[in-house]
Amino acid sequence: MTTRFDPSRRHALAQGLALGASGALLPAGAALAQTGPLAKQQLRTIGLSVTVQERILSDFKAKSGVAKTTGTAATFPDAQTRILSGAKDFDVWEIIAERLPALVMTKNVYPVPTAALKNWGNIRDTFTRPNAKLPAKAQITGQIWADAAQTSLYMVPTVYNYDSIGYNPSVLSAQEADSWTALFDKKWKGRSGLNTDPLIAIGQAILAMNSLGLSDVKNPGNPGKKEIDEAIKFLIAKKKEGQFRALWGDFGELVNLLASGEMVVCDAWQPAVMAVKAQGRPCKYATPKEGYRAWAIGVTVLATTPHREAAMAYADYWLSGPPAITVSEQGYYSPSTNIKQVMAPEKYAFWYEGAPWVGAPERGIREGDLRDGGSLAQRAAQVAYWHQWPDAYDYLIQKWNEFLTA
Repeated sequence: MTTRFDPSRRHALAQGLALGASGALLPAGAALAQTGPLAKQQLRTIGLSVTVQERILSDFKAKSGVAKTTGTAATFPDAQTRILSGAKDFDVWEIIAERLPALVMTKNVYPVPTAALKNWGNIRDTFTRPNAKLPAKAQITGQIWADAAQTSLYMVPTVYNYDSIGYNPSVLSAQEADSWTALFDKKWKGRSGLNTDPLIAIGQAILAMNSLGLSDVKNPGNPGKKEIDEAIKFLIAKKKEGQFRALWGDFGELVNLLASGEMVVCDAWQPAVMAVKAQGRPCKYATPKEGYRAWAIGVTVLATTPHREAAMAYADYWLSGPPAITVSEQGYYSPSTNIKQVMAPEKYAFWYEGAPWVGAPERGIREGDLRDGGSLAQRAAQVAYWHQWPDAYDYLIQKWNEFLTA
């Protein structure tokens, strides 16, 4: 809770702040490429443990024929600091889209042609069709593309979700938790939690302030300097009142705080809520009336990699279907519709279509249970904003320092 962030752009970039055109689906046991060319290459990836998983890397190695795979689990700040400091240890960074400008501005990205991705044809419209009501960079389609014609990608999306509020239903009712204002409600003083990433926390504060009539910010993901000032003033006041039990930054920390009952309401990742339920502890995921925070993680091929073909094959592998099963059953979504062809129908119906759970209990989910928030379509229709790199990024970090040290 005492970490400081330097407001200069050079240091801000270094810190990073945590956070085929044919469309043919490859059979689960098929190789993604000729083993000959890739047999001399390796895949070295860095990213959150959400996607950098040994079972996924082992499966990619077996199907692609690459000589070796290694994965490094790291937070967004750590990964970005290492990469922008000149490290040559990695071929790809499994980055969150809003951090892409840090790599693009420093020329650390190799744009991936969609023609090199055999499974790109089954990508969801979310990543190709912009919403005319929003500025381009205020949505995911305005962040991942290297060109207006959509022929190459700075980031090949692999995982995305719509974040909300985790809460203890034995303490809060659904009505008490259905707004971002719940994080700042005095009723939960000392038992509320807030993410330590300012690109998350400040947007949520603005959503709450809008609902409380304290502000009227159209895009909480890109506040102006005056709007940032107001949000930080609000957050500092809440901090001094003792509102927050913790500023959390790690998945395990979040799970432990919720499972122990030390936090009863907080901004949360849905898989963390499910991990708490799997321990037999009460936990639910709210449907905020203001809407969800939307984000996407994906594979960015680093410009310095000597294993470019392996890196692009890894991105394509993520869209092939099987690796998405792992993350879908954690509570995330795959950007490719290929997942439907490889996932058990009853599980796809539960995770993606809003159908009740069928079968034996699993990780706290029982027969007849519904996924909190409903189907993918329902949740996608209730987005408050997509995360993005703010225009006033340096100023936002400077003001966030003031909050951390207040």
